[in-house]
Order: sequence, then C-alpha cells, then structure tokens
Amino acid sequence: MIQRIRKVTGKPVGFKVVIGAYGWLENLCTEITHRGIESAPDFITIDSADGGTGASPMSLMDYMGLLLSESLPLVVDMLQKFQLRDRIKVICSGKPINPAEAAWALCMGADFIVSARGPMFALGCIQSMQCNKNTCPTGITTHNKKLQSGLNPADKAQRVKNYIEHMVYEIGVISHSCGVREPRELKRFHCRAISENGKSQSMQEIFPEYTADNK
Repeated sequence: MIQRIRKVTGKPVGFKVVIGAYGWLENLCTEITHRGIESAPDFITIDSADGGTGASPMSLMDYMGLLLSESLPLVVDMLQKFQLRDRIKVICSGKPINPAEAAWALCMGADFIVSARGPMFALGCIQSMQCNKNTCPTGITTHNKKLQSGLNPADKAQRVKNYIEHMVYEIGVISHSCGVREPRELKRFHCRAISENGKSQSMQEIFPEYTADNK
C-alpha cells in the first residue's frame, strides 16, 4: 500500500501512530527487510498518550498509549536495530509545545518536531473540549459564523508567527549551549532526567542507543 500511494502521488508516504504494544513494529521492520527497502515508509510520526485533541474520546486520552518519554526512544532504537534508521525518518508529535520538550525529542532521536497544540494556543484555544461540537467559543473549530467572528485572522496569524519564531530561536539557544552547531546534532547524552531524590541521570544511561554491542 505504501508503494502504491507513493507511486500514485509522487510524495513521501508514512503513517502516524500512538505506541502501545510494540510487537507489530518489530514485525513491520522484519517484513520490510524481507520485501526490500523500497517497501519502507518514508516517515513514522509518533504521537503519544499526552497528545490528542478535544474531540478525542476521554477513554483514549486518559488510558491509551505510552508517553513520548518511553515510546520515542523505543521506536528510534527499533529502527536502528533493523538498520532502517537512515531510511525512515522519525517525526515527534504528542504536545511538544515548549523549546525544552522539542529539544528533548531531538536528543532522543527525532528528525522533526510537529506541534498542533502550540499554534492552537497561540490562536487563542482555551481547551474548552468542544472541537467536535461546532460550538468552539474562540471561533477556531467551528463553522458558526457568529463564533468565528471572535477570531481575527490578521492578529492571530502574527501570534502564531511569533510563537514559531521564538520556538525555533530558543531551541537554537539550547542547542548552542550544549556545544552543537544546530539542533539535529543533539544526542541523548546532552539531556538528563531528574529523579525524585533530586539527582540527575543521563538519558544515554536510561535509554542506551541500540548498537551491535548491546543488542
């Protein structure tokens, strides 16, 4: 199916997923190695238990899927194990709305960061949980003309622009402070997790990157 869509559209083809049970991911990688590298998706977007929209069922938002802190390194290492890491790009979704979260994702191996929630906040979203009811009070997710009048496109567009520009700048500041030239050079050893006792531990120690030596 991936090959068919890629041939018809001429575009990169991938899929978005929330990781829970991950046996299927190993099966997928195994199948790719059998069928050939051309059968691989061009990207996998990782969403997480902390993602979702106001239109999502509460049972899914509250109880389903792993957090990015566990699922992102899992996927990256699985692709590395099957020597597919260079072929398949990993995109991080799941609410990375501030520079530290985005920089963390890059440290853990993400190639790209995508965020809907951050720009939505910049637009004026107040998380009223009415995305699917046509009654959004801020006029963002509604076709109701009266409610839509509450959203000034010229003003909100500037706010979204400011948000994105500041995100890019601050991620750059964090990266340069770690001694790298640009954000995609960040590695797991650049990031540390603080435990309940106040001590920190390198993410490289918590999630050792897959190599032939530690398989």
